[in-house]
Amino acid sequence: MPKERTFVMIKPDGVARKLVGECIKRLEQRGFKLVAIKMQVLTRAKAEEHYIEHKGKDFYESLINFIISGPTIQMVWEGEEAVSQIRAMVGSTNPLEASPGTIRGDFALITQKNVIHASDSIQSAEREIALYFLPEEIVEYSVGDDKWMTSM
Repeated sequence: MPKERTFVMIKPDGVARKLVGECIKRLEQRGFKLVAIKMQVLTRAKAEEHYIEHKGKDFYESLINFIISGPTIQMVWEGEEAVSQIRAMVGSTNPLEASPGTIRGDFALITQKNVIHASDSIQSAEREIALYFLPEEIVEYSVGDDKWMTSM
């Protein structure tokens, strides 16, 4: 099965609460490979493009205002079934419904401030990766555990 890539963003609350290392640690320990990373405070235009599917919904303005309120970490992760597996590790959008052991289940209490975003489909991952990273910003490399973490 080919490796997938997915987009993950640690939100302003996750950065402010110093959970960046914990989030990265969990994904690395599971066997996913970090292939791109950057930190920025999103512009309103970038945030609106990111959350385009929510435009017109009652929570849209508060969502935009929150995501531009502080620094965020954007990442691209690679691995087998990365989209679905990382979504499972992140947990339900509503942290009160997220299982213990998931990032949101362990570190969040309210939906808007739920620490982390992960693409919900391969199409979303492709769109979000392209929104934040140029192709040359994604690093191709091999690590010693590749043969143990992928099917051959």
